[in-house]
Amino acid sequence: MTKRDYYEILSVARTASGDEIKKSYRKLAVTYHPDKNPNNPEAEEKFKEATEAYQVLSNAENRAKYDRFGHSAFQGGQGFGDFSSIFGDDLFGDIFGAFFGMGGAGNQSRTPSGRDLQYRMEITLAESATGITKTIKLRRPVPCEPCTGSGCRPGSNPERCKHCSGHGQITAQEGFFRISRPCPVCRGNGVMISDPCPSCGGAGQIQKDSELLVKVPAGIDTGQKLKLRGEGEVITDGIPGDLYVELHVKADKRFKRQGTEIITELPLSYSQAVLGAEVEVPTLYGKIKVKIPTGTATVKVFRLKGQGLPDVQTGIKGDQHARVYVIVPKKVNDKHRQLLEELGKIEGIPNVEEHNDRSFFDKVKEFFD
Repeated sequence: MTKRDYYEILSVARTASGDEIKKSYRKLAVTYHPDKNPNNPEAEEKFKEATEAYQVLSNAENRAKYDRFGHSAFQGGQGFGDFSSIFGDDLFGDIFGAFFGMGGAGNQSRTPSGRDLQYRMEITLAESATGITKTIKLRRPVPCEPCTGSGCRPGSNPERCKHCSGHGQITAQEGFFRISRPCPVCRGNGVMISDPCPSCGGAGQIQKDSELLVKVPAGIDTGQKLKLRGEGEVITDGIPGDLYVELHVKADKRFKRQGTEIITELPLSYSQAVLGAEVEVPTLYGKIKVKIPTGTATVKVFRLKGQGLPDVQTGIKGDQHARVYVIVPKKVNDKHRQLLEELGKIEGIPNVEEHNDRSFFDKVKEFFD
């Protein structure tokens, strides 16, 4: 089969610069890579074809030969050797970063970091309303002091892993490209510990009890998390992980929370509801006095401005909604009964139709206004 022109394969002009050739090849390699096109012989063939074209045109000497003699300058073909030697480290890292999420050149080194840790903290609704600073106790891994985190008995040193020659990676040929994986013997460390530290058993870490001050902002709700930077796992020669404190706000029988709003019930006696009164209403911040007007009925809602919870971002407080319900005693004494019977004669029989002009549900809606 006649080979296609290398410039045509890469969709570039014969005057294209090295960067243009490289850019075009990268695009084709990402599109037709076998990992993105499993069991697709056509895509695999296009990938090989583009790779062969790039191998020739990316090299100034080979490109000059191809421009003069065409395919005949490379009788037998170039083959597909080690990708890193063909592409160079930068392109190799860019391409495989696109496939495997490596995000850049494969040879870039990163500073190791410790693991992030989780802690569950329980607070009351009142503590959520005002904010609080609490001391928490937790156990977290820190470097072993006797071996300074090496895992070796003091005075001894780790040995280079013979399986991977200390690289921490095992490279294997798979088809026409090479893939590196962590060494299964040393688990990617590159070293083996033959004489482990007796304090940590070779782990290089111990569990240590710690106390931390955690400042909980006002208005926080169940499920929200606080991030304490650098308070997670501590490792040698690396960046400590972070600690995430997840909050759980305990339920309070007196108050029901709806975002920054607080719902409560306000019990009144029959005489208080009819005659009016001044009563104390509990809030998250203490008791306040509320004036009850005469003729207050059940389902009436009093809005107490600013007695709700603050917004954790803005600090603006919601309101408290106190819903009235009139207490009906189950048992009455003789004097009470006599007075109620006299009251009943005065009141007469209520007009049900007139009373129901405003339905029960209309009254309940006032609760949410």
